[in-house]
Order: sequence, then structure tokens, then C-alpha cells
Amino acid sequence: MISRIALVAHDARKQELVSWVKFNAGSLKECELFCTGTTGRLLEEGLTEVLGEDSLPVIHKMLSGPLGGDAQIGALIAEGKVDMLVFFCDNLIMQGHQNDVMSLVRLASLYNIPFATNRSTADFIISSPLYRDETYERIIPACIESYKNRKL
Repeated sequence: MISRIALVAHDARKQELVSWVKFNAGSLKECELFCTGTTGRLLEEGLTEVLGEDSLPVIHKMLSGPLGGDAQIGALIAEGKVDMLVFFCDNLIMQGHQNDVMSLVRLASLYNIPFATNRSTADFIISSPLYRDETYERIIPACIESYKNRKL
């Protein structure tokens, strides 16, 4: 079951993510959300419009992405504290913190969490029957344990 979702968006795509979150407010209201700085504030405002202040999900606001928020989200993924990542990237410009952006992509793939970089993929994930299936268990790749226990 997906209940802890990281939501990140570059400036050019923040309003698109706000729109997606508002559209899916019913599915997200019982989740725990982890967001980078400004994105978190905008999402909180958008969800308040749709759900009202008393029905908001728990929203954890990290630092702004370029100031370490992307790294904080990455650490949560590595610690197993995030079940899904929605990251609406601006692929038209190189980001000053591109290494942090690529780290999120790598960690989401490595730890086998659902990862959307656009609205269509996010819609497919959130509408999947597995999204709320309590019997579904994410498989952590064996390579992680093998790497932790490697002989040096």
C-alpha cells in the first residue's frame, strides 16, 4: 500500500503538480506527503482549497531542492520512508542542482519505488489497483543487501 509520497517539482512545473494534487486530493488525503520547500507550501495551499484545513494530509516540508531538499528526499527513499516519488522535472533547462536531481532518479530506481516524472505516469500509478492494495509488498532488490555485505 502506498501511503508515504514524496512530491517534488521544478519551478516551471510546480503549478502542474499543484493541479495534479488537487485533482487527486481524495486519494492523497490519507497519505503522508514529503515535499521540497516551496512545492510543499504551494501544495498545502492547493489542498486546503479542495479539502479544507481540517482534512489535510500530513505534509512534511523539507528544504528547497537546491538548498538540500532533494538530498533530504533521497535520504528518506534510502531509509525506506517513502513509498512513491512524483517528481515533475523541467527537462528544458539544466538545473544548478542537477546531481541531486539525478540522485533522486537513481535512488527511486534502486529501491524499486513507483516513480513518476509526468502527469500521465502519476495518474496511472495513483489509479492502479495496487495503489491501495494492503497485500502488495514492494520487493527490495537483492543487490542492495549484497552491496551492504560485500567483502572488501
